[in-house]
Amino acid sequence: MVRLHKMEPHVTPRHAVPSHYAAQRIGFTLVELLVVIAIIGTLIALLLPAVQAARAAARRSSCASSMRQMALAMLNFESAQGKFPPSWAATVDGMAHNGDGWSAQAQVLPYLEESGLYDNADFKKTYNGQGLSGGLQALSATRVAPLLCPSEPGDRVRIEAGVAKHYPLNYAVNAGVWFVYDPVTRRGGEGAFYPNSRLRSGDFSDGLSKTVAWAEVKAWTAYYRNAALSNPALPTAAEVCGLKGDFKKDSGHTEWVDGRVHQTGVTAVFTPNTRVICNGLDVDWSNQQEGKSATVATYAAVTARSYHEQGVNVAMMDGSVRFITDGIDVNTWRAAFTRNGAEYVSLDQ
Repeated sequence: MVRLHKMEPHVTPRHAVPSHYAAQRIGFTLVELLVVIAIIGTLIALLLPAVQAARAAARRSSCASSMRQMALAMLNFESAQGKFPPSWAATVDGMAHNGDGWSAQAQVLPYLEESGLYDNADFKKTYNGQGLSGGLQALSATRVAPLLCPSEPGDRVRIEAGVAKHYPLNYAVNAGVWFVYDPVTRRGGEGAFYPNSRLRSGDFSDGLSKTVAWAEVKAWTAYYRNAALSNPALPTAAEVCGLKGDFKKDSGHTEWVDGRVHQTGVTAVFTPNTRVICNGLDVDWSNQQEGKSATVATYAAVTARSYHEQGVNVAMMDGSVRFITDGIDVNTWRAAFTRNGAEYVSLDQ
């Protein structure tokens, strides 16, 4: 007789089951995590330049739009006043060609939708000491948005002796090539603007579309001033330091109310973004502050500069705006800064 044995189910001892089968695996291994991080880093490295380029293009476009607004403000000013504003407007409380003169930027405020600020200014008096909000804030320390490029890192008030004194700007008027103004003869330079000028469209025989009105500048630029030289020759960049004068480390183009060329003007001695290095800094130079001497003429090398790659925005007197590269021919650049030089000039690049 065959005896049957009851079969017991086979049970593997608990300790014999590998741990990775004992529970469902969760998470990443260290190697997998590092691979994912490397992939993400590579993607960011590929995308970042494109994002930065898009942002830079947007800022440049915003600057161009503001400059077009400035140019149209000039045209509207001429339509209303019968003349373009001077670069430096004399006040009644100062002598006719001495003292602190108001900038062209200040004079066109109503046409920049800044009538409230304009109405608080008394243009018969110096801007020094004029205030807003019952005198609690200096008018000159007010930020004027249309005058600033979003690329400007120094978009901040200038403090003097612990008090907010001035606010910078990035759009300067064309004050000519080199000679700006002679207080003895009251003769102005070749540019679109000069002190106490009364220029009209008909005075631009080169054509409004051929003459620069505005160009970009950098705020907080170092400069020399008041060397008081007699008829200085047009310098090279290497010769500027030797012209000397009073050195100011970082206050050029920081006073939007001030009509002097080193604050609200630009000249065409050098092409855009030319580096003029003195004392380790990129500088401008002005022979004499307008309104500070009754005998010494103003000559100036105030360079157009921007934070955009390879060039600057300029607005022409007809309201058009162009981007001018740093490599523009210097003679073409200078011709665009004269209103009646009889040159044929095209800034189309």
